[in-house]
Amino acid sequence: MTPAARSARSGGHRGSAVKSAGTVEWRDAAPAPVVLVLGPEDYIAARSMDAIRAKARSASPDLEVTKLEAGTYSGGELLMAASPSLFGENKLVEVQGLESMSEEFLRDTLAYVSAPENDVVLVLRHAGGAKGKKLLDAVKASGAPVIDCQPLKKDADKAAFVAAEFRGTGRRIEREAIDALVAAVGSSLAELAAACSQLALDASATVDAATVEKYYGGRVEATAFKVADAALAGQQAKALSAFRHALETGVDPVPMVAAIASKLRTLAKVAGARGSAQSIARELGMQPWLVEQAQRDIRGWTPQSLATAIRAVAEADAEVKGLARDPGYAVERALSIVSSAARAR
Repeated sequence: MTPAARSARSGGHRGSAVKSAGTVEWRDAAPAPVVLVLGPEDYIAARSMDAIRAKARSASPDLEVTKLEAGTYSGGELLMAASPSLFGENKLVEVQGLESMSEEFLRDTLAYVSAPENDVVLVLRHAGGAKGKKLLDAVKASGAPVIDCQPLKKDADKAAFVAAEFRGTGRRIEREAIDALVAAVGSSLAELAAACSQLALDASATVDAATVEKYYGGRVEATAFKVADAALAGQQAKALSAFRHALETGVDPVPMVAAIASKLRTLAKVAGARGSAQSIARELGMQPWLVEQAQRDIRGWTPQSLATAIRAVAEADAEVKGLARDPGYAVERALSIVSSAARAR
């Protein structure tokens, strides 16, 4: 079908008559003649594609869905999948693996993007990398929406993710509970989303920090930060007791050291920063409450005591990763030094 004939079609794709140029927030993903889902975070990409599929099917219950792989693509597959249906159904074509696309796919898709069908939604998934740049540039230049799927690395971004997940459920979650949840299960976005879903379903009232502790307090990350908090507060006996209990339950010493190091890095960053807690938080990509806590914790620390603590933890990090015969003892020694440095501030 010629481009002129396509543009003459009336109505367009139900639910996607208007294309929005530029980057689109993944929660706003919607059908369009061409959608580019770009970036390495697979969970966000999957959520985006699920949303597009659900909205397209809602607008057209008889939607025909075709899935293609760009890496094993054979010439003509896209044109066949996007060709008008004998029964007039709208179509959704999902293509995975653009980062390993074949030359045939590049050729066919470049031609298709220049004049897409109005009653077809083409979703292109590219996980990142240099391959296929010509196609990516063409898609962006066409005005097609681009969904940016980047990992959420900062705690502030993960906290915003949790808050948004709960807004979608209608259940409230307290700020302290958000931060506790990020500390407990924030290493994986998929696990964080699953935790939000479970809490929203199971909790009988507003989700608070105690509820998060009940469900996820035993996670390695949560236990590690409890040990770190005690050490940085100068509570040596509490830190050692929590650490020994964690070892007895099978917790690896490595995340313990990582948690202490993370806390000390936060103190060092905040100690060298100037301005309000809000401005420092924006500059460092941290939660304002975490900056305020660090500003309280850093009072009384000297550059020498902070350096002593950081050096002890750096040595413990090397030891638990293979340099020591007894990693547990290495961590206990670091906890003692950090606690003593905290008390000496």
